[in-house]
Amino acid sequence: MNGSEAFEALTVETLPARLGGVAALSSRIGADASAWKVREVGDGNLNLVFIVEGGEGAAIVKQALPYVRLVGESWPLPLKRSFFEYHALVRQEARAGEGTVPAIYHFDEAQALIVMEYLTPHVILRRALIDGRMPPKIARDLGLFMARTLFRGSDLSMKARARKEDVALFADNAELCDITENLVFTDPYYEAELNRHTTPQLDALVAELRADRDLKVEAQKLKHMFAANAETLVHGDLHSGSIMVTDEDTRVIDPEFAFYAPMAFDVGMLLANFWMAYFAQAGHEAAGDREAQRSYLLGVIDETWSVFRAEFSHLWRTERTGMLYDRRLFEDRGDAFGAEQALDRMLHDIFVDMLGFAGIEIHRRILGLAHNADFEAIEDADLRARCEAKALKFGRHLAVNRERIQGLDEANALAVRIEKGVVA
Repeated sequence: MNGSEAFEALTVETLPARLGGVAALSSRIGADASAWKVREVGDGNLNLVFIVEGGEGAAIVKQALPYVRLVGESWPLPLKRSFFEYHALVRQEARAGEGTVPAIYHFDEAQALIVMEYLTPHVILRRALIDGRMPPKIARDLGLFMARTLFRGSDLSMKARARKEDVALFADNAELCDITENLVFTDPYYEAELNRHTTPQLDALVAELRADRDLKVEAQKLKHMFAANAETLVHGDLHSGSIMVTDEDTRVIDPEFAFYAPMAFDVGMLLANFWMAYFAQAGHEAAGDREAQRSYLLGVIDETWSVFRAEFSHLWRTERTGMLYDRRLFEDRGDAFGAEQALDRMLHDIFVDMLGFAGIEIHRRILGLAHNADFEAIEDADLRARCEAKALKFGRHLAVNRERIQGLDEANALAVRIEKGVVA
């Protein structure tokens, strides 16, 4: 397969013949393509994903489709999103370190495919949490990943020209940004065609939220922030389904929504998914004791933010070489305190914005098109709706009252009270 061929979607049957000549693949899994075993394992909303196994190893082949797989050909999407995923993975590995994302073996832009490391015995983090597992390293690993990628992709670290060129490159990822801008920030708050929710159980609450003027104003304020603040290169879809784990290893995958946006966006998206997992635990209690899992999830939220703050602060003090908060104005003039004052203000702003993005993410995952398995796996609709209603109320509080929330202890304490039915 070479870059001059017209795009053609791979199948289990055609993949060996079409990729057998790709040395980056055959050298890792075995030269005899006829002996390869191919499985299609993609369960996402957008792409084809194959596990390819040979006599010497295995690899993942991921290929974009010219439409949204979840919806079908009626919703076209550009193949170029694989280009942005490839470039985001390259940057994330450079900024966060080797072993934080899958290793990339081969990229074919014309065929919109990436050949990458097969992560095993890794599982999707969301699945692990639903099953009651408690991976011990995720908070530290994800806190470090976000601090390093978000700091090093910004004007705090990059040279001005390099960053502006990168902003221009990722600005072409407009169609996937459009999905975020509409599906996350707008569609959940009116009767959009593709929306769905647990009905009729949530009908009254959904109507209440869609009539909530304060909530809709805050959602649009956050959308304005997302669209207008090209602060750093974000993953763009950082949730528990975009992370693969073992007890010893954490890898971030699927950054095809990568774009220059506010630092707080990735942090808010991720913590929102941990909060949703928290509220979903009542629906999974048949699988075992979930009180320990609830405590674990709140601890992960707290530790992730704590690690992020600590690493971001370390990078501020040691790698602040970009045009923002120039050291010549502070440390070089003997005013390290001034730099610390600026750091505290930036971390405060990230915290406040993170809460807002988290609240909106919770809403879109329950009211919009793409739902979370945390809730969807709960077969009893009444029980599922009770879990979702608690999460929706918590999300509303985060989005509307984020500037008055003093810390994660306060937010987590409210989550506990909502979960226990102390407040409704």
